[in-house]
Amino acid sequence: MLNIRFREKTNAWPGFVDLFSNLVIILIFLLIVFLFLLTTTSVFNKNTGAKKVAALEKASQEQAEQIVQMTADNQEAEQLLVAAREALENQEEQLENQKAQTASIANAYEQQISDLNTKQTELANQISALTDELHQAVKAKEEMARMESERHEMQDEMSAKISELNNRVAELQAALDKAEETAKQQDVEYIEMSNRLNKALADKVAELNILAEYQSEFYKQIKLALGDKSSVKQDGDRFILSSDILFGSGSYKISADGKKQLQILANIIKDFEDKIPSNIDWIIRVDGHTDNKAVLPGTHAYRNNMQLSLLRATAVVDELVKNGVQRTRLIPTGFGDMHPVELGNDKASLQKNRRIELQITNR
Repeated sequence: MLNIRFREKTNAWPGFVDLFSNLVIILIFLLIVFLFLLTTTSVFNKNTGAKKVAALEKASQEQAEQIVQMTADNQEAEQLLVAAREALENQEEQLENQKAQTASIANAYEQQISDLNTKQTELANQISALTDELHQAVKAKEEMARMESERHEMQDEMSAKISELNNRVAELQAALDKAEETAKQQDVEYIEMSNRLNKALADKVAELNILAEYQSEFYKQIKLALGDKSSVKQDGDRFILSSDILFGSGSYKISADGKKQLQILANIIKDFEDKIPSNIDWIIRVDGHTDNKAVLPGTHAYRNNMQLSLLRATAVVDELVKNGVQRTRLIPTGFGDMHPVELGNDKASLQKNRRIELQITNR
C-alpha cells in the first residue's frame, strides 16, 4: 500500500529578520560609543587637538554616511526579508495545498490499490474456480473417452455374441428338425417304455404287498421271541429297541444283555431269509438315534451325536452278521438327535430318544 507522509517544517524567517535588525542597532550603538570616546580623548591632546577634531569630524561625517547607508541597507534588507517572508509564506501555502493534494492523491491511490487488491482476490477466486471446472471438465472428458471405449468393446462383444447366438439358433433349428424327424420313432419307443414301466410298477406294488405280509409276520415273530418288554416295542412298520439295553452311557460297545437280544433277532432274520421269495429284493435298515445331550469334551472316539448314532447302528449290524445274518441284507444309518420321539428334556423323554430302529423294506 502506498503511504506518503510530509514532515512539518517550522517557518524560521520572521525570527531571522528580528535578529538581524537587533544586530544592526547594537552595531550602530557601539560605533557611536567608540566615536564618543575617541573624540573625548583627542580633545585634551593640545598638540594634535585641531587635527584630531578635523579628522574626527571627517570620520564622523563618514560614519554618519555609513550609518545612513547601513540604515538604507537595513531598510532594503528588511524589505527583502519581508518579500522573502511573503514568498516563503506563499510557498508554505502552496506546499500545504500540494500536501493536501498529495494526501488526496495518496488516499485515491490507496483506495485504488485496495480496489485492485479486492479485484485481485476476486480474480484469484475466479481463476481457482475456473481451474477446478477445467479439472472437472478434463476428468469428465477422460470418463467420456473411457465410457466410449467401453461402449465400443461392449458393442464388439455383443456383435460377437449375436453372431454366436445366430450360429446356436441355426444349430438348434437343425437339431429341432432332426428331432421332428425322429419324433415318430420316439413316440413308438415311448409307448413301449410306458408299457414296461407300468408292468414294473405293477410288479413293484405286488412285491411291496408281499413284503408287507412278511413285515407283519417278521414283527410278530420278534414280539413273540423278545416277549413283552418295555424296552422293545413296535411302531407302525418299525421295530424299536432301547439303546439302554444295548449300550452303556456314551458307548457304542454292545453289552452282554444286548448281545443276547441281538442273537434272538439274528435267528429270526435268518429264518426269514429262507421264507421270503428270492425275487423280492429286501433289506433291513438299522437306524441309530441319540438324545440331545452334547458330547462330553475330551471324547476321542466320536465328535458328535451323529457319529455316535452311526457307530451304534454299525455295531448292531456287525453283531447280527456275527450271528449269521447276511451283511447284504443290513444297512446301518445314523441320525443323531435329529428325529426325537419325545421333545422334553426330562429323563424319561431322553431315554425314549436313545433307540435303535429296525425296518424291513425293499431296496
